[in-house]
Amino acid sequence: MQPYGVPCAFALLIAIALLLGATTNGIEIRHTDNNVENIAARKQASKNNINPVENDRQFWNNVGNDLLQKKLNVERKYGVAKNVIFFIGDGMSIATLTSARIYMGQLQNKTGENEMLSFEKFPYTGLSKTYCVDSQVADSACSATAYLMGVKGNIETIGVSGAVSNRDCLASNDPANQAVSSMRWAQQAGKRTGVVSNMRVTHATPAGAYANVAQRDWECDGDMATDKLAEKWCVTKSPDIARQLIERETGRNLNVIMGGGRAKFLPNTDKDQQGQRQDGRNLTKEWLEINRTSGASSVYVTDRTQLKSLNTNETDYLLGLFATSHMSYNLLANKSVEPTLVEMTEKAIEVLSKGDAGYYLFVEGGLIDWAHHSNMAQLALDEAAMLSKAVGRARELTSPDDTLIVVTSDHSHTMTINGYPHRGSDILGHPVTASTDKMPYSTLSYANGPSARERYNLSQDNTKEPQYQFPSMVNLTWETHGGEDVGVFASGPWAHLFVGNYEQNYIPYAISYAANMGPGAELERKHGDNANSSSTRISVGPSLLQSMSLATFTALVAFLLQ
Repeated sequence: MQPYGVPCAFALLIAIALLLGATTNGIEIRHTDNNVENIAARKQASKNNINPVENDRQFWNNVGNDLLQKKLNVERKYGVAKNVIFFIGDGMSIATLTSARIYMGQLQNKTGENEMLSFEKFPYTGLSKTYCVDSQVADSACSATAYLMGVKGNIETIGVSGAVSNRDCLASNDPANQAVSSMRWAQQAGKRTGVVSNMRVTHATPAGAYANVAQRDWECDGDMATDKLAEKWCVTKSPDIARQLIERETGRNLNVIMGGGRAKFLPNTDKDQQGQRQDGRNLTKEWLEINRTSGASSVYVTDRTQLKSLNTNETDYLLGLFATSHMSYNLLANKSVEPTLVEMTEKAIEVLSKGDAGYYLFVEGGLIDWAHHSNMAQLALDEAAMLSKAVGRARELTSPDDTLIVVTSDHSHTMTINGYPHRGSDILGHPVTASTDKMPYSTLSYANGPSARERYNLSQDNTKEPQYQFPSMVNLTWETHGGEDVGVFASGPWAHLFVGNYEQNYIPYAISYAANMGPGAELERKHGDNANSSSTRISVGPSLLQSMSLATFTALVAFLLQ
């Protein structure tokens, strides 16, 4: 007999028993609630929170039919998008969208579940796949390269192909490995261009509009010098991101740059502004001195008052740096110092609208992501709500006949909406009690992050405190991104190109075709080029004759008379 034969056989029998128990025939997962108190509480909540008409079958029949009619009457807009506004909700997962709309509704004393964010009302929706060349789950650097430059690269790299590995500064300097930004496509088409963010303007997402770099953290030379994993020659061989914004063609020709990150542009001898540059350069001063077109005016602002009083009719180039590092969360910001994302978007559109050839504006709501990394769900939802307001304001200020607006995210996060809370439950609350340990658990929670701890009774937690950290399972210094697809929402000329499921790097190509710039300008135009007159209406009329075109009707009559 083998010495371990009996124990092994016994272990095998246990494994088989466990396997059989794990089959659908061996275990029953019940979705029924047999707790009388829970059932009564849900019934009472429905009575208190829900409009009684929702209990009528005809109400939902009408909702479905009305939406169907609306979809059937949607106009596909063709022609050329004179203007493009591209919004990114950094880290704005599907779960974030759902939670944010509930959050917005509950701020208005509604249940929230049937509310809609401004861009969720757009007629065309798709999904994009966010993975990087070398990573199943993306970061904001490689994803920005995809949706702004049309090329997928490696994680932590910006504006370079997969041939450039992390921190390979020499390979990143090779033009063959550098991607061209859609901002550059727009500039070469004569359009005015702008980048707005509430993060540092040298951070990964906005940097995707103008930079080519092998490490996202190389925002200034000080960052490169202190990077222990970087080769020493990288500081001299490869310009940092702030320098690229000032020195290279795409960055220096941006008409609008607004966000945070002053420290990356100022020398470390400027202690008041907490400058971080080691080369002694003041890049804000150099930006003002860039030799642009004759008579062009350049303005540098540092606070909300200066921005609000800006005469945009007399401003051709605008640089606004409103914080030393990232700007503050909307709920925590000093509104007298920092403008909101809505206000920055408004001013950007005003400055860019001066051009006859149109404009291309990129806007990032980056603090959604920043809050999720700290498990601060309320701040994340509030930032998503602010992005929704910015998108809504942009749509108000423009026409869907000549302005394409695209809204998406770069990646998701690990936050989920879980349990079976009744309608109208506080999205920031913990309305459900576990049957196992008799303790409540929150509707929102994370797979990982800094809040992870042994389970406890959180009924005394103040979840309405903006910086409250919602529960997570695996303890990490920072919560990670998620890898699932993200939503894409579009309105305006050629918005229907964004329907479906596609690689994230498809997005700038669809934009380029709609705006007739870059690679899209090389393709054959469909349905004509007049943006004001080329739209197709798909409608359902009261009769067959009213829905027919004249040509179809004539052919039918001729056939019947044969």
